Amino acid sequence: MDTARVVRRWPGFGGALLGTLFACASLTPSLLPRTWMYQGVMGAVTGLLGYAVGASIGALCRALVSYRPPERWRRTAWQVMIGACSALSLVALWYSYDWQRDLRSLMGMDTRITWFPPLILAVTAVLFTLGLVLSRLVRLGGRKLIGWLDRFVPFYVGHALGVLLISFLVAVFANDVLFSAFVARVSDVSAVTNRGTAAGIRPPASSLVSGGPGSLVAWGSLGREGRTFVGTAVPPDRLAAFSGRPATRPIRVYVGLDAAPTPQAQAALAVRELERTGAFERPVLAVLGTTGTGWVDPHIPDALEYMYNGGSAMVAVQYSYLPSWVSFLVDRTKAAAAGRALFEAVRARWARLPAGDRPKLLLSGESLGSYELENAFHDLGDLVARTDGAVFVGPPNANPIWQHVTAGREPDSPLWRPVYEAGRTVRFAQTPGDLTRPPGPWAPPRVVYLQNASDPVVWWTPRLILRRPAWLKGERGPGVNPQMNWFPLVTFWQVLVDMTAALSVPPGHGHRYNAGIVDAWAAVAAPRGWGTADSVRLRSLLSSS
Repeated sequence: MDTARVVRRWPGFGGALLGTLFACASLTPSLLPRTWMYQGVMGAVTGLLGYAVGASIGALCRALVSYRPPERWRRTAWQVMIGACSALSLVALWYSYDWQRDLRSLMGMDTRITWFPPLILAVTAVLFTLGLVLSRLVRLGGRKLIGWLDRFVPFYVGHALGVLLISFLVAVFANDVLFSAFVARVSDVSAVTNRGTAAGIRPPASSLVSGGPGSLVAWGSLGREGRTFVGTAVPPDRLAAFSGRPATRPIRVYVGLDAAPTPQAQAALAVRELERTGAFERPVLAVLGTTGTGWVDPHIPDALEYMYNGGSAMVAVQYSYLPSWVSFLVDRTKAAAAGRALFEAVRARWARLPAGDRPKLLLSGESLGSYELENAFHDLGDLVARTDGAVFVGPPNANPIWQHVTAGREPDSPLWRPVYEAGRTVRFAQTPGDLTRPPGPWAPPRVVYLQNASDPVVWWTPRLILRRPAWLKGERGPGVNPQMNWFPLVTFWQVLVDMTAALSVPPGHGHRYNAGIVDAWAAVAAPRGWGTADSVRLRSLLSSS
């Protein structure tokens, strides 16, 4: 291969300049702390994005402007740019250590970190170079294709066809080869994981949970997360120790992906399981959303079981076994269909009961589980008209009701703690005190969104590419570094990478909600006689478990 033709010349001025600026911007703080290795990878990818933007701008300018500055001017411009970018890179690397320590301090984490600026620079440079060589190989192939086409069609037609064809081939390769192969591999691994069982989980002896004696759902069909869900129902002795009264054994119903062929069939099976266990005779019945793997945050069912001393029933279905972020990309329609089918089936059976004999019908889901359940309703009014309350935890930015409510918030309320219609129906919280604001009436049914200001799951959206988000304007939310800024493309990539570390921070930050769910349930559906002291005791118990 003629390497000179691959390299052709040094990187263009615009590409080198914006590539360096983007890589330096990636060193600035984002929502969550990161390791030096993550920073090296992030710098390379961000630098390549900047290079692509700069090279495109440069090519456009050369096509539109015929003037070429003298060689002496170009040489001087390069010397100034290299000197300035080198200095900026060193300064950004120097400050990046303090930025990461400050962010960890905000979250109550150990500030003694391993941070190797020379290795960060080396990883960034190596990966950037590999990406640049690959992109130039693609460009070389495109030029050869265009040259061949120009022999048979007019010049402009050949160029246009060549650009379209190479773009199509790159898109097909990226989506149908690389991404599809990646998803297939993840699916294979996830399928194996789904067939396993977590340590310490055994087939239940209780007939009041799926997979137990007399259950209509086989233990083997529950999937790994389903078996964990039914196998960790809080036992009556622990409930009684907390309440000081004899406890009832909780009901947990779960239908795995392998138990029925369609969402409607899964929902119908779930309703029959609820009927079998006597769930419609309990004081409270909660429909729970699951994440991509079928996982349910254990704090959601545990808190409700303690609050009702076991007199609760819960139901969930699995629509996928892929990790949540992969499910979000490829299985969102499945999540919406599963949530809609389950809620409609449960509510139809619930509505057949006499009005005075119906349990409270509640909803709760975390992350993609909240997206799953929101899609069962047209809007907030429909949700409160057909349920007795809801707790949504760490909702993704794509949630339709969340989007509508936050867009309609009162002008003086920040996006990270919005106030909608004076808080009469829905409230947003990160701490227990947030649920008391704004002061004023909050009639049931109530809806609570738990969202940490530093949760990348809540804030990541493609709109970050070109638009500064409202949560980075004005006062920052708790735990958000005041030194965090928005940069086109860069912040989009930073927040996306933050999602991989969203569970690696203390509770109350990132995507960690844990015992804070207690206060949300207490605000939405506290049993008679439940008080603030009970919530404090339960928070302490769940925090230590």
